[in-house]
Amino acid sequence: MFRIGIDLGGTKIEALGLDPNGREIHRARIATPRDYDRSLAAICQLVQEAEAATGERAHVGIGHPGSLSPDTGRMRNANSVWLNDRPFAEDLGRALDRPMRFANDADCFALSEATDGAGCDGRIVFGVILGTGVGGGIVIDGRLLDGAQRIAGEWGHNPLPWMQPSEYPGEPCWCGQTGCIETFLSGPGWATHCNRQYGTELSARDIALAQTPEAEASREAYAHRLARALASVINIIDADTVVLGGGVSDTSGLAERTQALLGEFLFSDGVKTKVRTHQHGASSGVRGAAWLWQVEA
Repeated sequence: MFRIGIDLGGTKIEALGLDPNGREIHRARIATPRDYDRSLAAICQLVQEAEAATGERAHVGIGHPGSLSPDTGRMRNANSVWLNDRPFAEDLGRALDRPMRFANDADCFALSEATDGAGCDGRIVFGVILGTGVGGGIVIDGRLLDGAQRIAGEWGHNPLPWMQPSEYPGEPCWCGQTGCIETFLSGPGWATHCNRQYGTELSARDIALAQTPEAEASREAYAHRLARALASVINIIDADTVVLGGGVSDTSGLAERTQALLGEFLFSDGVKTKVRTHQHGASSGVRGAAWLWQVEA
């Protein structure tokens, strides 16, 4: 069975064709049209080109921002705002004339890394996005967990646990709450806290690379916050593996620092959960979209 994955991003749409053994046989990308109808047309074009390369009709999985409401079937919370409140899945299924599968981009990352990436040896995998926002996805026995509201894995909009006095009450979040994990662990959130504490004007990338006492202290503080935040999830789902993705995850030593701190916060006398950096990187989204059809392989 051939699979085609589509990763619909804010700036690009990427297509990936996989053969029945999971080998890549086609890849293409185009700029994302900032318009609903033209985005649909662009996805259809990419699928047609991928099918021409595979030589047969394929199953198609779509990775997208935001999520599909279980009540209305319409898109919600997408930063590609032209998708919001539109019947995206219905319209695209009609245009391509086939059953399709959809998942948000963090879920696709988690599925990719759980299938043949850094979490492939784990039964319960938590895939984490640490970038301009904070998201996540949960894969159990090779299947994505979605949940009643289709928000499984959205740990970024829980409060940072075990807050220290200097952290309380936290920053206001765009979601309407205060002190969300995202306001501490997103790239912009990390930079805000570092610059306020040390009087610097650094980006998250600057902090990740700088060899100064302030940057090193900020990296340690970030790992401590990440360990606390992950522990609150692991205490519930007891993941075998946590895979870190997104731009912040490339900070040297972050996975190792976080792994070493987990034991302080887990409700356990030992730590078996492994914290790892992604294997497929920027390709995980489109790979995960293709793997949405793996159960029928």
